[in-house]
Amino acid sequence: MKPFLFLVLFVVLSGGQALSQDTKYWVFFTDKQGVTFDPYTYFDSLAIDRRLRHGLSLYDTTDFPVSPRYLEGVSRLADSLSHHTRWFNAVAVYAGGDAIEAIERLDYVSSVRPFPRLSVHMASISGYDTDLDSNNLELLEQQTASLGLSILRENGLNGRGIRIAVFDTGFPGVDEYPVFRHIREENRIVHTHDFVRNDDNAYRGMRHGTQVLSNIGGMNGDQPMGLAPEAEFMLARTEIFLEPYWEEENWLAAVEWADRHGAHIVNSSLGYVYHRYFPKQMDGTNSLVAKAGNMAAAKGILVVNAAGNSATDSQWVVIGTPADADSVMAVGGIDPNTGYQIHFSSPGPTADMRMKPNVSAYGHTVVAGRKGLSTSMGTSFASPLVAGFAACALQNNPQMTAMELFETIEKAGLLYPYFDYAHGYGMPQAHKMLNPKLKPEPTFQILEDNNLIKVEIMEEVFENKDQHNGNIIYYNTQKPSGVLDKYYVYSVDQKTPLRINKSLIPEGYTLNIHYAGYTLSYTL
Repeated sequence: MKPFLFLVLFVVLSGGQALSQDTKYWVFFTDKQGVTFDPYTYFDSLAIDRRLRHGLSLYDTTDFPVSPRYLEGVSRLADSLSHHTRWFNAVAVYAGGDAIEAIERLDYVSSVRPFPRLSVHMASISGYDTDLDSNNLELLEQQTASLGLSILRENGLNGRGIRIAVFDTGFPGVDEYPVFRHIREENRIVHTHDFVRNDDNAYRGMRHGTQVLSNIGGMNGDQPMGLAPEAEFMLARTEIFLEPYWEEENWLAAVEWADRHGAHIVNSSLGYVYHRYFPKQMDGTNSLVAKAGNMAAAKGILVVNAAGNSATDSQWVVIGTPADADSVMAVGGIDPNTGYQIHFSSPGPTADMRMKPNVSAYGHTVVAGRKGLSTSMGTSFASPLVAGFAACALQNNPQMTAMELFETIEKAGLLYPYFDYAHGYGMPQAHKMLNPKLKPEPTFQILEDNNLIKVEIMEEVFENKDQHNGNIIYYNTQKPSGVLDKYYVYSVDQKTPLRINKSLIPEGYTLNIHYAGYTLSYTL
């Protein structure tokens, strides 16, 4: 087992084709006057149904196209035009200094914003390619069992009828690999588009997207690799090997495309971090993709996004964008061997101190490989597992809104109502999703002994601890504002109570403790 890629390359932006063209800008327009729009010819019927289910107007001006007259006027002055966005009423352009000043003076242009002049960053993916052995096959079973695959199947839940858009580096082999044969034979890849080359061939690029897709809908014979093998899929290539800032432009174009063509769920195993932003900017408002993720939620789409792999990166530790967006479901990674945070999974909170990640799943999984199956590591693979869970939850209750689905998944978390900045609410559980009113039985009690708080696990629970997510106690200290001060995991190796010194917890803080499905809070 050896790392197959962990590369970072910086190239100064000078010389070359797209790099040498004049600066790139977003040009924002004042209005959409004179634009005609027919939602029934523009939108897929699923997009129409989704809007009606959410009580949304079919004639919202954010859905109207950008004015062709405005685009034509800008094109006369700019060197070239790239993607335009109906949601934010803007177009991306290349233009020199004199040209952009002339564009800015147009009476229908409200503002101009330059793309940052930053270095190019090569996609860094930490992972492993291995030949499968018995341990790997056990991992393949565990990655879906950990979320409740058997319960979902007993209830006929497999993602059928749900449309999932996947944004990634490309999908080579999806049109050939056996693990996707069931999807191809039923024509359930309903749309593809390459936003890098602006054509409909998404079956090229890096195979990261192929691996991600396998953790939503792949099948190894009769063994599911993800939870939604019967879903419909839209494949969008938004990334290239070099990661210039305009990949976010591709992401924005892709999410509007996914909306138009009726996606219910978007999986984005992508994130934009230190080569574009500072950690203090991760508050869900600074990047256009975070704003687009929130807009997608407002249009009734659940966006599921990997939290990131930066926990051990000295240049960046916390989650990236668009996972920082309030209405985007950020997914952290769990180590299958320990049951808690895998070492590289980016933690929260956001810069404005909101809880992230929201939930978590295995960050080490079996995926589609060049010659069959392999294993790979990253929150990139936790995210599609949760996206598949979301598809099953929506299939179970198709009348849910996107934010009701978001809340359903959080409340199905293994740790809920406990949370922390490494695990969120934990791994979603099928039995909790299907029986949301179930009340957990007590599994421990809190006792005071002078200056100590003792957490004593009930004997019958400890004896059957393997039935209760192993031997992990989670606990945190929470400020009166609701923000966590510190959080911990504690391994119960024998029936010895966890002891916490009260003097280490400031007055007014709350101690929250979770073990085996049960949470207690203690305020000092």
